[in-house]
Amino acid sequence: MTTTAAGQSHPHESAAAQIAGAALYIDDLPEVRGTLYAAPILSKVAHGKLISIDTQAALARPGVRAVLLAADVPGHKMLAAFAGDEPVFAIDTVQYVGQALGVVVADSMAQALHAARLVTAQIEPLPAVLDVRQALAAQSFVLPPVTVRRGDAAQALAHAPHRFQGTLEVGGQEHFYLEGQIAYALPQEQNQWLIHSSTQHPGEVQHWVAHALGLDNHAVRVECRRMGGGFGGKETQAGHLTVWAAVAAHKLQRPVKLRLDRDDDFMLTGKRHPFSYDYQVGFDDTGRLCGLQVQMLAHCGFSADLSGPVADRAIFHADNAYFLQDVEISSYRCKLNTQSHTAFRGFGGPQGMIVTETILGDIARYLKLDPLAVRQRNLYSEEPVDADANVKRNTTHYGMQVEGNILAPLLSKLELSAQYQQRREAILAWNSENSVVKRGIAITPVKFGISFTATLFNQAGALVHVYLDGSISVNHGGTEMGQGLHTKVAQIVADELGVPLHRVRASASDTSKIPNASATAASAGTDLNGRAAQFAARHVRDNLAAFVCGLDGVGAGAVQFAGGQVITPKATRSFEVVVALAYANRIQLWSDGFYRTPKIHYDKTTLTGRPFYYFAYGAACTEVAIDTLTGESRVLKVDILHDVGRSINPALDIGQIEGGFVQGMGWLITEELVWNAQGVLSTHAPSTYKIPTAGDVPEHFKIDLWPEPNTEDNVFGSKAVGEPPFMLAISVFEALRDAVAQARGDGEVVRLTAPATAENVLRALGGD
Repeated sequence: MTTTAAGQSHPHESAAAQIAGAALYIDDLPEVRGTLYAAPILSKVAHGKLISIDTQAALARPGVRAVLLAADVPGHKMLAAFAGDEPVFAIDTVQYVGQALGVVVADSMAQALHAARLVTAQIEPLPAVLDVRQALAAQSFVLPPVTVRRGDAAQALAHAPHRFQGTLEVGGQEHFYLEGQIAYALPQEQNQWLIHSSTQHPGEVQHWVAHALGLDNHAVRVECRRMGGGFGGKETQAGHLTVWAAVAAHKLQRPVKLRLDRDDDFMLTGKRHPFSYDYQVGFDDTGRLCGLQVQMLAHCGFSADLSGPVADRAIFHADNAYFLQDVEISSYRCKLNTQSHTAFRGFGGPQGMIVTETILGDIARYLKLDPLAVRQRNLYSEEPVDADANVKRNTTHYGMQVEGNILAPLLSKLELSAQYQQRREAILAWNSENSVVKRGIAITPVKFGISFTATLFNQAGALVHVYLDGSISVNHGGTEMGQGLHTKVAQIVADELGVPLHRVRASASDTSKIPNASATAASAGTDLNGRAAQFAARHVRDNLAAFVCGLDGVGAGAVQFAGGQVITPKATRSFEVVVALAYANRIQLWSDGFYRTPKIHYDKTTLTGRPFYYFAYGAACTEVAIDTLTGESRVLKVDILHDVGRSINPALDIGQIEGGFVQGMGWLITEELVWNAQGVLSTHAPSTYKIPTAGDVPEHFKIDLWPEPNTEDNVFGSKAVGEPPFMLAISVFEALRDAVAQARGDGEVVRLTAPATAENVLRALGGD
């Protein structure tokens, strides 16, 4: 019996090389003779009028070749960002501490860094907006506000049996990729350019560089073999420093490398958007929602970047797993004098879900009900809205029907497998006997929409080349950042051609091979590129099948490709032999493939329609403990049941679930971003910004996969797994709030700010 490649836990295609230190990242590439190094000059003022820049001290340093400012940009002075509101280098004003005023270019990285610190700028201070409430009052927005309504929330609130209102503050998050932002720009002949960029979006980097240099896109080739992590931080943000390196290389006609050190990376680049919320909620005696009004304030920073689609997705995911009948969600995209916040795993989804999960937890405590029961009461279902209505509780507030809904059985299965009820009773007993250390537990679900919210990005291309020896190369528009995309695509191609996996190799992402590729983001990397590669391989297979049919005089349906063999009722030949025969008969052995996601559409002015192809589901049960004297907390146990459809590679999928959950823990417990009164990001190094470590992962960390395939026609019946697991970590936050509530014992609403640092836990407990 032949075993297919897909569906098996094959190792990551670069795992052995990474362990041996043989997997090359951009800083490992051999440098061309004459390479120079650039370092950015950073603003030290949050907002001000740029009067002058003094470069004399820097230029006097040994090894310094040039200082480049806005006037040195040969093409457009503004980056080719969507909103056109970001300068390559500051022109007339500076808008945050850390904004790039220019770059210093020197013979070594150390020389460039030291010289950059010697550049001084005369800046006339202007009022800086650093508080989101101040921005709202001043109507300081990067984009216009958006409101989505269904029903009459105000009337529903007025008639609800119970109601309360509240606020919530949720912080941002630094990407903290292992490989920092880096680019290497190499001039080629005839004003062409080769760019090595650690980017999730080579096509955008190509466009930005060409725009800044005043060239056509075809003059710029961008290549990325792999990244040492991205998490959204290398979607748009990689373009900035790549443009800086290219501008410097253009000026000096020398190769230029620009690698940000960790402090500069923190200060320059955007983070996950912090959000502030005001809400009013009405509910009945069983905890079912009657009406909901939510005001979301997105802390966007000084420019739009991706704030629009991030804030839109937060609106889309405010329901999470729950039917919202009468709802009004207002979203304000607030302009602040800080870093321009950007894409981060979940892309607004976590910020949308957490406010509703917080509300449901508070409703349960208000009514003295089990929070899980309240969540189950509000799930999407086929139940009618009321006895007289034909409308069911299965349509989102933006008009999309929730299909393939497994929320109720998934939650019930996890409740049993995690022994939730028994553990809840044990926790109540523990807390009654222990006065200092208190425990809490929570189960929270996830329903996450898969597709880019901007419909045009839901397309992909791929190339498959079969060589004379039967080996196969696949190139696609996605990028590899450790998530295993190249491995999964190779598995799909291997099965389509019926060959062992080791015969297929994925090559570096390259804009000269696949043009106009979308970013590797929105969890859609495998969905889009895997399907495009499958179609490309299928074209080659069909060519070979038609050729073999002619050889053996059989029908097309009689040819099978399996186990490295091409089989007909009359003959069995090795794949290599068939390839050689086909070549000798001038049969095409390469092809392209293209895929566009079906069914999706939505009106971006009203935010209604079907923005997602399908939903990925999951749930997590988390148990925590808090020290009521210090506010310290610990995650004790985690049980996860997650829906990845029919898994292409279970080991990779489980790894993504583990990593996403732990990264979500960091967002909600330890990773605190703090700006001081002058707009300086005080938490800009590992000494002050704490990501989770191996010691934070609980010994009991159990992950199970939901066994059913995707109900939509997705590649291999799989579902996306990059982002949805991140939001499973909301169970950690809810478990902490449960522990705080049990420690207080006063029945009051728990006001806990995220991240739930020791300081914030103490505040929630009632400390100063």
